[in-house]
Amino acid sequence: MRRPMVAGNWKMNGDKALVQQLLGHFKSNIRAENADVVIFAPYPFLYQAEELLSASGIEWGAQNFYIEASGAFTGEVSLGMLKEFGCKYALVGHSERRTLFGETDEMCAAKVKAALGAGVIPVLCVGETLEQRESGVTEDVVGQQVKAVLELVGAEGIGQSVIAYEPVWAIGTGKTATPQQAQDVHAYIRKVVAEQNAEVAEKIQILYGGSVNASTAEELFAMTDIDGGLVGGASLKADDFVTICKAAE
Repeated sequence: MRRPMVAGNWKMNGDKALVQQLLGHFKSNIRAENADVVIFAPYPFLYQAEELLSASGIEWGAQNFYIEASGAFTGEVSLGMLKEFGCKYALVGHSERRTLFGETDEMCAAKVKAALGAGVIPVLCVGETLEQRESGVTEDVVGQQVKAVLELVGAEGIGQSVIAYEPVWAIGTGKTATPQQAQDVHAYIRKVVAEQNAEVAEKIQILYGGSVNASTAEELFAMTDIDGGLVGGASLKADDFVTICKAAE
């Protein structure tokens, strides 16, 4: 049976005081015994995550990174630097990175490969826009995003990763895919992986990300192929995130 996961993506939000408050609350109220719990904090707050979450059972990670180990790449952060702060996970290809910063399927595949090589678990984000869903090409879009990674790292590599399906039209909009809509895409993603390796497909964690909140989490997580959530705004609300984690556990 796959172990559930709940990941909180804070995006570019927070300050030292809020981070102290949130992490303290999570540490006191989230057991993380029957589910993996991960916080993706902005770079400046990773030191607080390491300081406050060590030995709590809650993991932390980065929202982005650059594929090179070092060099003249002003403004970028390497995987080695992230590991210095105890990061176990890193997001790859979040829809905001794809749409706002031009990250392509090929770039995302290269980042997955770099993360695996550095011993960091990549959380690969895939998903379609509203226009693509209404045009009936959801599976084509999501399938290509997954296949680009499979082509570079193979089933073995993707099996060491986590996948997060995030319909772009449901991020930060308050809209959520119905549990069945989400389940259908999750099942399709598992099918794409199974075409290369059925065992890996059965074991890989696939999260749903798209305005997951305290009231929708339980029904979403009950779906066969949904193994947890990549949570945005609700991860900045202490009690709501705890409720979501309990739904996964």
